[in-house]
Amino acid sequence: MGLKIEDYALIGDCEGAALVGRDGSIDWLCLPRFDSAACFASLLGDPSHGRWLIAPDADVRHVRRCYREGTLILETEFEVAGGVVVVIDFMPVKDGKSNVVRIVEGRRGKVPMLCELVLRPDYGSVVPWVRHQPGGITAMAGPDGFRLSSPVDLKGKDFASVAHFEVTEGQRLPFVLTWHPAHTEAPALLDPFKALEVTSAWWKEWSGRCGDDSPWKDAVVRSLITLKALTYAPTGGIVAAPTTSLPEHLGGVRNWDYRYCWLRDATFTLLALLDAGYEEEARSWREWLLRAAAGKPSQLHIMYGIAGERRLPELELPWLPGYENSAPVRTGNGAYDQLQLDVFGEVMDALHQCWRVGMPPGEGGWHIERAMVEYLEGAWHQPDEGIWEVRGPRQHFTHSKVMAWVAMDRAVKGVEMFGLEGPVQRWRDVRDKIHAQVCQEGYNSKKGTFVQHYGSDLLDASLLMMPLVGFLPATDDRVVATVAGIQRELTKDGFVSRYETSSQIDGLPAGDGAFLLCSFWLADNLQLQGRQQEARELFEHLLSVRNDVGLLSESYDVKARRLVGNFPQAFSHIGLINTARHLSHPVGPTGDRC
Repeated sequence: MGLKIEDYALIGDCEGAALVGRDGSIDWLCLPRFDSAACFASLLGDPSHGRWLIAPDADVRHVRRCYREGTLILETEFEVAGGVVVVIDFMPVKDGKSNVVRIVEGRRGKVPMLCELVLRPDYGSVVPWVRHQPGGITAMAGPDGFRLSSPVDLKGKDFASVAHFEVTEGQRLPFVLTWHPAHTEAPALLDPFKALEVTSAWWKEWSGRCGDDSPWKDAVVRSLITLKALTYAPTGGIVAAPTTSLPEHLGGVRNWDYRYCWLRDATFTLLALLDAGYEEEARSWREWLLRAAAGKPSQLHIMYGIAGERRLPELELPWLPGYENSAPVRTGNGAYDQLQLDVFGEVMDALHQCWRVGMPPGEGGWHIERAMVEYLEGAWHQPDEGIWEVRGPRQHFTHSKVMAWVAMDRAVKGVEMFGLEGPVQRWRDVRDKIHAQVCQEGYNSKKGTFVQHYGSDLLDASLLMMPLVGFLPATDDRVVATVAGIQRELTKDGFVSRYETSSQIDGLPAGDGAFLLCSFWLADNLQLQGRQQEARELFEHLLSVRNDVGLLSESYDVKARRLVGNFPQAFSHIGLINTARHLSHPVGPTGDRC
């Protein structure tokens, strides 16, 4: 078995991203964009599918790694019998190019090293044409061109580029891998040491603007840096994760591509950025959101590409065996055109928060909001696929109806609070009708809780959102009972599963890790119920499963005691940021964030 998910760290330049393992191997790299075809895909296969290893060519006694404070610059320290060496990994920001820089630095003694570069564009399926020359190599395959520059001499071996070298104390040997369109010349050579200084200064300046004052500031700052790294700078879109097909259940089929932007993330992301003082990033995300949501509301998608692309066809890559044989490996995401009514509520809530903080989306924004609300007036009663993007039959999901209520509620408040124009009494009537229906049909009186969908007796972690969006107070007896039921039936060791997958509600085989965002929602609910100590203990427990460099994946396998799912996951880090805020600045027992 290879590395666990928590054995990886993220590097990126706010356009593309890579995962670096504790063993010194970059096993996943997508350039020039997050959703580009990976040129290193051994994360989902083996070294023959592409990787870039730089590590001691000797038995390693200890490995220690960390990010430089306030940055996304990774340092991995290897100790061997003959000394200590550090590999510094980063992707330069704001240079307009697609570079990965690795600097090998001797710290003590003399260490034999191995560099093995296996370029495999198009997700590990293509062996490129490689030319070795003084100062590095060039490689080409279809649309992809590469150049590796280094003072270390590389040789061709078994369709890889290999170098054996030594590094002594105080010595620094750089390697720079550059991607460029194959039909163009490679860009000018990068000065790796100058790039290190510039990138370090840029990240420190950015993270230094964080306004968080919670006891968990270090964790919050690391999460904000991760969120920034997952932002596609040219458009402001934020990908859910930089990876595809890391399984929600080891060995299972719940393997999805998360390199896209979900509308559902809108409010959570906006609040996380604004509260930390990152108004520019919040504005960029809002503008991306408005562009994506513009158009006919009936054609609204739940997710888009990082530049707003609407079609994300799902494909399987049969030549990749999958992470720990979790197949199939997929690119694209077939859920993009599902009907999920809750996204209307999330978009409306996000734009409402913009109005509240003096960052209004403008006249065009209100036009989009009105169009969505008018569509929802006639659509809210439909069944849909719900927040978890089930691949089974549509249902009247309680959470979807709650978020339809949110959409109508925020439209009403737009008129009441900000003087915007609209048929407010009609919207109030629809809002009240939805609320009454949810309380009647979404509540199972026999069970004494709200349930996943109308007519069901199943619980669902999305019900934890009810007090967080102001649908009902957290202290309402029905909410209290629902939270207790979720703790009893869906929670193990503090980790909350989304729903009972054996119910076949999603049309897939049973098996799913505990969803970390839902666990943060539980902490939020406990705090809103006045159970501050329990909330704080749960939050600290969730922080304890971050990996050694502070990153979280989508889910946690309680039985195997390891992170699972796509990594690192923006939603998990957004949950961390927002829960830290809630615990530091309690908003009261109603939970009404509007």
